[in-house]
Amino acid sequence: MIAPASPVQSRSRCVDTHAHVFEQGLPLVDGRRYSPGYDATLDTYLQLLDAHGIGRAVLVQPSFLGTDNRYLLQALSRDTHCLRGVAVIAPDASDESLAEMRGRGVTGIRLNLIEQALPDLRAKSWTLLLDRLSQLSWHVELHRAARDLAPMLDRLLEAGVPVVVDHFGRPDPDQGIGDPGFEALLRYGKSGRIWVKLSAAYRCAAGDSSFVREATKQLLEHFGAGRLMWGSDWPHTQHERMTDYGQSLSMLMELGLDAAAIDAILCTTPQSFYGFEDELRDRGASSATASAVT
Repeated sequence: MIAPASPVQSRSRCVDTHAHVFEQGLPLVDGRRYSPGYDATLDTYLQLLDAHGIGRAVLVQPSFLGTDNRYLLQALSRDTHCLRGVAVIAPDASDESLAEMRGRGVTGIRLNLIEQALPDLRAKSWTLLLDRLSQLSWHVELHRAARDLAPMLDRLLEAGVPVVVDHFGRPDPDQGIGDPGFEALLRYGKSGRIWVKLSAAYRCAAGDSSFVREATKQLLEHFGAGRLMWGSDWPHTQHERMTDYGQSLSMLMELGLDAAAIDAILCTTPQSFYGFEDELRDRGASSATASAVT
């Protein structure tokens, strides 16, 4: 059990790996599951990060904006040092668009397949895209009910791309860690190429259940803290009245994990995965060069 002050002392190094920004009036995709009735702006989100001492963040394209990533890219442009992005793209996205996204801080794409038809990831269009993602060193973030994950994980691993599984793997709320799909996800821990986000537990179980504690224990045993990352899921779309940013962070902090695990999940793992460490090294090298010149 860590002392309450211990994690707080280093939170400026930490990363919120899952948040969304949007405004009313943006063009929404047809067939969407949800239409927001409020603004969730970058300014509001950055204020929350400051209030909780979180230094870096990953913005994820909301499902209701589809493949129109303009608002996401605009937000990322505000701070390319502290922000990274995960976009939603069509399989035929141009090389030019991918290059622009990479320049703005995008490090991967999201397949948000909740209530969607499963794509054939072996189709030529997807095979070509996955090859391009591999060349870019991008990852695929997968959001789908746990029961459907295994075949998609097999294909993505075969394609050689790192995979991030959203929201504890989205087990059925009535089954929790007993969901056969969640149990199957645990077996992928040995691959060393799949990461899982500890986020949005309210999408997986009732608020008063022991799901978070039990699922986190299982994921730690099979994946290790080096393959787990925390995300707030701000602004908690469709669950706004159930939680807030502080409660999302407390979900992790109150599990009684040791300091090393907390540091890995909140800081070192996402820093490395999303390339924040690379930037720090580059800046350090630049500073050293400048010092040598002067």
